[in-house]
Amino acid sequence: MYVGLISDTHGVFSDGFRKFLEPVDVIWHAGDFGGGISFAESIAAFKPVVGVCGNCDGQDIRYSYPQHQYLEVQGLKVLMTHIGGSPGHYDLRAAALIDRYKPDVFICGHSHILKVMQDHEHKMLYINPGAAGLQGWQVVRTALRFKIEAGEVKDMEVFELPRS
Repeated sequence: MYVGLISDTHGVFSDGFRKFLEPVDVIWHAGDFGGGISFAESIAAFKPVVGVCGNCDGQDIRYSYPQHQYLEVQGLKVLMTHIGGSPGHYDLRAAALIDRYKPDVFICGHSHILKVMQDHEHKMLYINPGAAGLQGWQVVRTALRFKIEAGEVKDMEVFELPRS
């Protein structure tokens, strides 16, 4: 499976991101779609979307996308939520989900900071794709794409666009 990962679009899905995500099979969105359900549907018309709602999303998004997703993909256990914190500093709700599901990969958004690292304490890969939208303080907008094969994340690539 070839996965594109974005978060914090806040109503913006630029052509550069579309081009970067063109070869993927599915887009995972780690919350704060923004722009309402019609915006989320426009991304889903481009590629199938698996996502979670974020703290800035309205009720229309919250009805369509849950607060967290647990997926088993090609032998890999994946947990996604919007507000997650980071290794050693997890949000309390995220920490409870991590304890419950014991994922191989934990994905979150919210911080607008791209971070990919191994969490040795929880024996999982931590991924935050940063922010693909214009809202926020980030200087660079980011997205990721990677393959999942035989229970492993492989060939991860980062895409960057200037905020302006």
